[in-house]
Parts: sequence; C-alpha cells; structure tokens
Amino acid sequence: MASTLDLTPRATTARGVGSNADTIPPVITYTAAGSAFERATQPDYFGWLEHIRAAAGCTRPIRLAGQLLTVDPSTGRVLDQRNTDAMPDAAIYTACGNRRATVCPSCARTYQRDAYQLLRAGLIGGKGVPATVAQHPAVFPTFTAPSFGPVHVRVVKRHTCANRKRCDCRPEPCHARRDTGLCAHGQPAVCWARHDPSDAVLGQPLCLDCYDHDHQVVWNLFSGELWHRTKQAAERHLAKLARRRGIPRVEVVTASGITRKVPPVRLSHGKAAEFQARGAVHFHALVRLDGVDPDDSAAVVPPPAGFTVADLEDALRAAAEQVAFTTPSHPDRPEGWPIAWGEQLDIRPISLTGRGEVTDSMVAGYLAKYATKSTEVTGHRSVRLDADTIGDYADPDGDHTARLIDACWRIGRPTHTSRPLLDRPRDHRPRPGFVERWQCPDCGTHTRYAACPVCIAQRQAGLDAEPRKPATTNPYARLRRWAHMLGFGGHFLTKARRYSVTFQLLRDTRVSFRRHEDQVDEHTGEVLAVDHLDDTTLIVGTLTFAGVGWHTTGDALLANTAATLARERRTTGQEELAHELATIPADAAPAAA
Repeated sequence: MASTLDLTPRATTARGVGSNADTIPPVITYTAAGSAFERATQPDYFGWLEHIRAAAGCTRPIRLAGQLLTVDPSTGRVLDQRNTDAMPDAAIYTACGNRRATVCPSCARTYQRDAYQLLRAGLIGGKGVPATVAQHPAVFPTFTAPSFGPVHVRVVKRHTCANRKRCDCRPEPCHARRDTGLCAHGQPAVCWARHDPSDAVLGQPLCLDCYDHDHQVVWNLFSGELWHRTKQAAERHLAKLARRRGIPRVEVVTASGITRKVPPVRLSHGKAAEFQARGAVHFHALVRLDGVDPDDSAAVVPPPAGFTVADLEDALRAAAEQVAFTTPSHPDRPEGWPIAWGEQLDIRPISLTGRGEVTDSMVAGYLAKYATKSTEVTGHRSVRLDADTIGDYADPDGDHTARLIDACWRIGRPTHTSRPLLDRPRDHRPRPGFVERWQCPDCGTHTRYAACPVCIAQRQAGLDAEPRKPATTNPYARLRRWAHMLGFGGHFLTKARRYSVTFQLLRDTRVSFRRHEDQVDEHTGEVLAVDHLDDTTLIVGTLTFAGVGWHTTGDALLANTAATLARERRTTGQEELAHELATIPADAAPAAA
C-alpha cells in the first residue's frame, strides 16, 4: 500500500481532512510523475530531501563523490570520517552557481541577492565596510556606446506612467526624416512608426548593410579598457582639483616599504554591464569618492572636506568627454577602430535617506538584477562557439545577430590568415522557406551549413597545432573566444577592491551559518550568529566530480517543488516583516544610536 501523503513536509499542522487516502496509482517510472512517485514512496525520502537541500532548486546540480574527514586542527587527529557511498544516491549535491537567470533561476537568485548586499554595503556600510561610507559623495552614472548605424528605437520624451516596466506612454516616431528616403543600399532610411515596448524590431538596424557590425564588436571587446581609462582620467581630474584647492598629497608606505606621495582622493566603484537590444553593452556604475589614510592605505576614509557630489559628477563628465583611443592595427582595418563613449551620459546623485529620486536600495537592486542577465535581450543565447558550431550562428548575409557573430569570428582570426574562413561562394546561402544543400569547392563535402564544417575543422586543427604566440601579437584573438557574447569578454559585475566585501566572504558566512544554524543560546534561546561561533574543527574533503544533473526527471521535479515551497515561505516572511516594520507607530520606533 502507498499513501498519497504530501511529497514535501509541511511546516505546520492544521485541522481537517488530510491528503492521506490510501490508493495505489500505477507506477510509470519513465515519466516525471512516475519516477517522482517511486522516489516519494521510498522509506528514506525525507532523508533524501534533507540531503539535497543545498542544491534543491538548482537546474543542473553538480554531483561529488569521495569522503569527508573532520579533523582537529590543533592535534591533526581525525574525529569523524564519512563516505558518499553511505549517503543517498552515493553522492553529494552542490548547486552549479551559475549567475544567468536563463540557465539556473535558483542559483541566479542567490547570486543576485549576494550582489545586492555587496553593492549596497559599499554605500551605507555593513558586512565589514565602515558605516562612515554613507557620508561619502556617491553618484550613479550610466555610460553608453556610440552609434554604429541607425536602429529602430522607442523614445518617450515625457513619461506619465507609474511603472516603466508597463509603460503605455505615447512614444515619438522612430526615425522621422523628411529630407531622406532611401539609403545607399536601397533600404528605407526613415521609420514613422511609434513602436511598442515589446516590438521585435527594436534594436534592429534600419539597413543591415549600412550598419557597422565590425566596429560594434570591437567596441564591445575594448569597452573594459575604455572604462579603466575613464576612471583614471576622473581620478586625475580630482587630483588637479585638490591641488588647486591647496590640499597636499598624502605620503603612504607601499607593501615593499617604499614611501610614495599619492593624491588625497580616489574613486571606488561597483559596475554592472547591460546589453542593449542592438547588441552593444553599456555600463551602470556606483562611484564613491574616498580619501586616503596615510597610516593604512587600505582603509576606507572620507575624502577631504570641501569635496561634494558636484565635484564627482564634473570629474566623470570631463573624463567621459576626453577619453578616447584607437585600437591596434588589423589586416581588415590598418588604421584601427576609434573607441569612445556615446553622447548619452546620465549621472545622478544617490540619496541615502530613501526619499530621493535615486536611492541606495534602488540602484543596488538595479545593478544586481542586470548582473544575472546576458545576451537574452538580443534574442541570442548559446554557449561558447567553436569551429564546429560557428556555422549554426554566424552568417555574413544573415540577420543582425548573425552578422555580429560573423564579425567576431572573422576579425578574431589569426593575423597571418589573409582569407577568412567563411569566405565561400554565396550561391549556397539559405533561401526563404528552404535550405539548399551545396557542395564545398575545396573538399567536395555536401552540407547545409553556411561554411563547410570539414574545411573549418581542418583549418582550425592546423592553427591549434602551431606554437602559441604572446597575446599581444593579436589583440583581436579574444573575439573568437567571446563570439557567443558578441565580443564582450568582461564580467557583468565588477567592483574596486576597496569598494565593498567579496562574494567569497558572503558565501563563507552563509556556509558557516548553515553548519551551526541548529545551535541556540542556552540563556536566550536565540540562534547564535556566525560571529559568536567558534570553529574548533576542520572539515577536509577528498571529493571528485561524479556528474552533472539529477538522476531522473522525477528527482528534479521533487527537488524543484521543495525549493519552490521554501522560496514561497521565505518571500511570505519577507513581506510580513516589511509590513510589520512599515506599520510601527512613529512614537514606538527605536531611537537612533
């Protein structure tokens, strides 16, 4: 007999008829429901749920096998020994940790919350950051890419909607031009449509042949260097301002024991990259102005008196206007490509009182949200491309995204390769409604790919066998590595070393709390904080990789169901807590320390 008890344990009990009617449904193990029922009827089911709790909501958890040793660090004596063979499924489940919401929503949610705490701590303090940072001038700038050609846009000059995500304001015409009709390629150079927010043509060029796809992917590649130079230029602007105001330089001692004189101010930042619909990245940043402590160069101290938010904004605007450089020479463009910021630059001061237009919680949540996104807004999602898969996505005669990927692969080829690998007769290109087979003129292979996969694989194998050269020989080689990211190879969330704490610190704190969450104070009955716990043992693991993913679809169904219920309970608790804090009478609120 099998009972229809709840597949996940309930936190509370209630009166009434329970779901415990004894029935014997058919066991069909090749379906998700059948394999889930078989798992749920096993006697160790609740032990299995507790075992997989660390990776319950993960889409593709990592399975580890081996043994865990509990060691006394003072004596080196082994106190306990556990092997994964005695555990459920003979493996330890750990979350994949992927930050992309489209790949693993559960791990991306954890990453987003950690990013929020990390970014907000750099504005108001906490997590090891001194609370005095709340007194530092801070701004929220947005740096955009320049124009590489006209694209379909939706511009609203004045918003009257309450929610920008559901904006129903009347936009301006896309590209209203009365002095032009057709471009040099015979395509309309105007667009009088007022696009909806969900219009699929947003971000698409008015003419694919007029658009400079090569310049855009190169700009994405060098955008990180452009940001680095912009920050340096802003710091030089502030150093000159301090010198004009008579503020002396500060003497600090480096780690090697050398005494140096440095400017009295410096910038600390947290930055998130976001893809626009056209496939170009732009940066949202939290920039904070700090001072320099002569006794401890790593300390976070306020800037000298007299520096304001206006000084910080002027420094960033001046740096964005003057910073520009030209990329190294390339066989396709010997003079290189110019790299500079676009005309749209938005800099807003951050309010720490919660009443301004841009608050600390708002910007931290905004950047944390975009840290879990990637190229989804462009409609392209793929893993890293190679010689075998590039033909599925790159096409010099294809749509906007296909041409961007083709530009990455073509420009990123070895510099001594005079003929691009995708230069083949164009008569084999797919036609609307039917993909024709064509024969490679070099090897005679019949294929429907845009380029012959046999020739590309042979050519790539020959290039891989050649001796590796320094990375400075071809600075564009990274375009092939990041072709699936449209040329952008940087991380989507970066920060200065002194801006805030690290992700590793937050993860270690969470691990320590989970290990001791059952320990309570003997006098108060409250759960002990991590700071109050004393780790007297050391856990040493000799684990090896055993696989990726759940064993069955039923296991995935049960694990994700349990994780969903846990997230719902957590969300409900947060909403109730926010409601209680918001309804506390003003005379009952605790006084500020």
